[in-house]
Amino acid sequence: MTKDDNTEFIAVLQSFDLTVQKIALEARSLIFDVLPQTVEVVWSQQKTMGYGTGPKKMSEHFCWIAPYKKHVLLGFNYGSELADPEHLLEGTGKLFRHIRLATPEDLHKPAVRALLKQAATHRVPPPK
Repeated sequence: MTKDDNTEFIAVLQSFDLTVQKIALEARSLIFDVLPQTVEVVWSQQKTMGYGTGPKKMSEHFCWIAPYKKHVLLGFNYGSELADPEHLLEGTGKLFRHIRLATPEDLHKPAVRALLKQAATHRVPPPK
């Protein structure tokens, strides 16, 4: 998927309330703003979306979006390896970390953009 083709993304969001939809859409927009050539993969059954420099989940993706009933997770595939001076990242897995987004304003923190910029070049090949 590309930035302009958001049909599958929108379909996944239909079962969530408008606030969650807005947060997810703004998170998607921020990802494409940070890396315009981002490749989006929508997993409809899991209701998650992955983003990377290619379609391969573990070798080319750097982040993901997962909507929930009252919030959205913006996840980072190699989050445990990212510099996080604002301590926004949560999680205890070996690699994966996430930021819990409860309002659209949570995405306006400069540290969120900084994490995305860092993640887009960490352990993923350059965009094709």
